[in-house]
Amino acid sequence: MSVQRLHTNQRMSQIVVHQDTVYLAGQVAADEDLDKDAATQTHSTLQAIEKLLADAGSDKTRILSVTIYLKDINADFEAMNRVWDQWLPIGTAPARATVEALLCEPEILVEMSVIAAV
Repeated sequence: MSVQRLHTNQRMSQIVVHQDTVYLAGQVAADEDLDKDAATQTHSTLQAIEKLLADAGSDKTRILSVTIYLKDINADFEAMNRVWDQWLPIGTAPARATVEALLCEPEILVEMSVIAAV
């Protein structure tokens, strides 16, 4: 069974496709949005996810599971959810977990890891 890796460097691949499943690396906001609030970072992160899913032959309606990491769940959970709820088409909600985590850069407020069907 083949494994396809896209947008790969020495450390990681942004996309891995195995059989009919797409795995995305953790996605964060674009560099120009990292000094913004959680809602803006969530929107930017979701745009990155949409692009990567399209590159893999999938889309947001085919997301199976997402893990959302928030730097401060008490401060940012509602803002993130408002953006998420507007972005996700009705009837396509994936399995989801949201946790608070110490993220790799201090300015990152939101990170998302996605698994989707092709």
